[in-house]
Amino acid sequence: MPTADAPGPRLIDGKAAAARITDEVARRAARLPVRPGLAVVIVGEDPASVVYVRMKSATAEALGFHSVQHTLPAETTQAELVALVAALNADPAVHGILVQLPLPAHLDPPATIAAIDPDKDVDGLTVANAGRLAVGDPRAIVPCTPLGCLALIEAERGADLSGLDAVVVGRSRLVGLPMALLLAKANATVTIAHSRTADVAALARRADILVAAAGRPRVIDGAAIKPGATVIDVGTNRVADASRASGSRLVGDVAFEEATAASAITPVPGGVGPMTIAMLMRNTLEAAERSVQPASTAS
Repeated sequence: MPTADAPGPRLIDGKAAAARITDEVARRAARLPVRPGLAVVIVGEDPASVVYVRMKSATAEALGFHSVQHTLPAETTQAELVALVAALNADPAVHGILVQLPLPAHLDPPATIAAIDPDKDVDGLTVANAGRLAVGDPRAIVPCTPLGCLALIEAERGADLSGLDAVVVGRSRLVGLPMALLLAKANATVTIAHSRTADVAALARRADILVAAAGRPRVIDGAAIKPGATVIDVGTNRVADASRASGSRLVGDVAFEEATAASAITPVPGGVGPMTIAMLMRNTLEAAERSVQPASTAS
């Protein structure tokens, strides 16, 4: 990576960008006649989920939101979970609902997500919000991670990406597909690569903007990066590392040390992760704003 003789790509500071977004959210929230309300639901005690939920709730509280956390036992039934979601849908103090995934194996994630009021679906996972995003409906609530990635890309490349080739590696409903739609809306020429793509590296080498969201450690090596590319690494993969006290470390989907041709790259951790939480807060704020100004935001 960067040295005095070979500066290498600039690191994109997701923490600083997220702080700017949450500062703006706090200012806008202070002007609202209601407190934005975020309800987070977690079922069971998956260690990573517990950490994520704690961070989300703590950020909401720091912004002065009405923050509610429902921690349910792992044996919670599907009917009980959907009943809780229905109660949150009906609660006027709650503007955003997030059900933390993954759920225990006996529960049905699609049915659970479908039970969330689309106007309170601050994760942007309901079919209604996916459809709104696809057709350019301004009421769409966009999934937080791709929305955060777009903000980082726009800070590097500008809001109009005309003439730029973008490659998204990964086609998940949570990141890859909405990311491609957002980039296309910003006028980039977009290609989606995935596990069945014949030559991912060949496509990646064309990319002025490369978004790696495959969920596989170091799947993009240095040879797959176009000189001058902006690289957004969404991956958070835990790999063994005997040099660490924990015995492991987090790495991205990009071989970070090899990405010397890039003009800018997000580190892992510290890149996309903070933006996801910041965008969750912004989505919740905007849901609260719409709840008190429906006529001006509906179309």
